[in-house]
Amino acid sequence: MSAAGPVAARAGWGGRVRRYRAELDAAQKPGDGVPAYTRWVNRRGARLVAALAAASGLTPNAVSALSFLLSALGMVVLLVCRPAAWVGLPVAVLLALGYLFDSADGQVSRVTHAASRTGEWIDHVADAFRSPAIHLSLAVTTVLHSGRPWFALVAVVHAWVTSGQFLSQILAEQFVRAAGRKQTRGGTLRSIVLLPTDPGALCWSFLLYGLGAPFRVIYTLLAVIALAHSMLSLTRRYRDLRALDAAAREG
Repeated sequence: MSAAGPVAARAGWGGRVRRYRAELDAAQKPGDGVPAYTRWVNRRGARLVAALAAASGLTPNAVSALSFLLSALGMVVLLVCRPAAWVGLPVAVLLALGYLFDSADGQVSRVTHAASRTGEWIDHVADAFRSPAIHLSLAVTTVLHSGRPWFALVAVVHAWVTSGQFLSQILAEQFVRAAGRKQTRGGTLRSIVLLPTDPGALCWSFLLYGLGAPFRVIYTLLAVIALAHSMLSLTRRYRDLRALDAAAREG
């Protein structure tokens, strides 16, 4: 191979990254009302990850698998390590990276035109297992290492709320989309207000894990906010779907 060969290959890969990144920047879903971290940090970072993955030949399912693996590694660290000041850093970083790659798999499918029902199913099933598993891992490690059953109960309740809210959101969005209605999410203020419900906020809260009381306070506050938000969201979703049912009967 000539000396120009490796240079051309690197230029070709870099060119694909830039092209994919430009395509993704031009084809983003509206961010109105999406929680702040997801809207302004995770989605932007995911576009770069997706461009790098697509240029490297990774499939959307491979990115989904990497996402799940990173999150699982974060939970393993949480489970096997006793609370210490350093433990929160790898846990938070791994969970945040898992969430970043979770946002990237759909973008890889979009830019490579590889979208499929199977891929979407894998993505949602992985989320359905992962989201409550983070809280359940915290509950288990609390019982094993901290001896605070009340805090373990908070984590279990948080897992329960997360699981129910995820199912409600997925089903409601599918029903609204099938009815040909637009999703109404609000604007920038809503994005900021919903920051405490953002999965990214949960991931980075683990930076405080090794500090004990500060983490328990922040996590409990996030759990209370998640419960309150879920109650409001369920009420709104119920009303929206009742309105769709009424419109369908009248039609």
